[in-house]
Amino acid sequence: MSRSARPAEDPVQDTARSAGLVALGAGIAAAAIGTAVVGGFVAAVARMVVTPDRKRAERLPIHAVDPDRGTVTLERTPDTELQGRYSLWFGGGTGHLRVGEVLGTTPTTVTRRIIAVDAGDPTSARRGRWGGWFYLTPGELDVPVEDIDVPTPNGPAPAWVVRADDPAAPWAVLVHGRGVTRAETIRAVPVFRAAGYSVLLASWRNDGVAPKSSDGRYGLGSTEWEDIDAALRWLDGQGATSVVLMGWSMGGAVVLQALVRSRYARLVDGVVLESAVVDWNAVLKSQSQAMRLPRVVRKVAQRVLRTPVLHRLAGLEQPVDLRELDMVARADELTVPILLLHSDDDGFVPSAASHALAAARPDLVRLEVAHVARHTKLWNHDADWFDASILAWLTEVVQPRDATSAR
Repeated sequence: MSRSARPAEDPVQDTARSAGLVALGAGIAAAAIGTAVVGGFVAAVARMVVTPDRKRAERLPIHAVDPDRGTVTLERTPDTELQGRYSLWFGGGTGHLRVGEVLGTTPTTVTRRIIAVDAGDPTSARRGRWGGWFYLTPGELDVPVEDIDVPTPNGPAPAWVVRADDPAAPWAVLVHGRGVTRAETIRAVPVFRAAGYSVLLASWRNDGVAPKSSDGRYGLGSTEWEDIDAALRWLDGQGATSVVLMGWSMGGAVVLQALVRSRYARLVDGVVLESAVVDWNAVLKSQSQAMRLPRVVRKVAQRVLRTPVLHRLAGLEQPVDLRELDMVARADELTVPILLLHSDDDGFVPSAASHALAAARPDLVRLEVAHVARHTKLWNHDADWFDASILAWLTEVVQPRDATSAR
């Protein structure tokens, strides 16, 4: 056979080869599309973690409102069936009423007493939003309130100040959680005033009250602590010498980062955390399981948040490394007494991390556990227990420490 001659092509083999090439090309294309879809999904999950809610959804069905009897009938949920005092927003946030005791239940509904209608007409409302922050302004407590602006890296952040009668009184700085405002923290004002504290109710970036950050994203505590650092700087200028920080939910993560990063942490003599995030990994694991997300999606999303360049997929200007926010792992860095208040049925922030922190630092951490109070609603469910727990800790742990330091 000459070198230029070629064997005859086998039509079947040729067809198979062509089909194989087509299948290979289709497989590569499908893999590329699949990778893009998965990558986009992971990026969306990462963005969801750090993006503030622009609109608070009203998903709770309101079945009936009886103005004559002063009752409201709602869909029965683990939150709405709990005894205590709560808020109900409706009408796109324009309406607000406060509700109290449970008067009756069915398998699907719960009827509660209306304490007050603060805005709007609830009789026309069909859906609402359930909440734990009960008061709208500290003035409702009949206390003297000052409006101040705390200079922060993003601009002036509004705060409320409720001063004690004693100008030399210690201070409490109250730090709200994710998706709410400083009004959430008003519930703790009475107990701190009873203990002789002046109180500052802070706002922080991207909460809808304080100035936004340039990226408009949550740092999950890794950036927001700067605004609490600014509050401590303001208190230092007021001559404060003793401060207790209190944080709810994500506000707990903010407080803990201020405690280990702020140059004014020397002023802090104690920390109270309610339903607090002390380990974001535990929270995201719990939430991803509730959403039935594959473990790999959560793991890759966490890597996206902390990896330079990739963090921009989440809209972040700076990476957020959740490992740095794990205060159970960093428990040896804590130096002041901490009171943890957590409900074991939290439903959003698992109490396991609070238990772990208490076990890691029994010399500093006191854990008070509720069992059916849900997330950030410990005061709502049992205000007497909430107040007594904080007051006992302040008088037994923090104030003796202050007196010792003063000598």
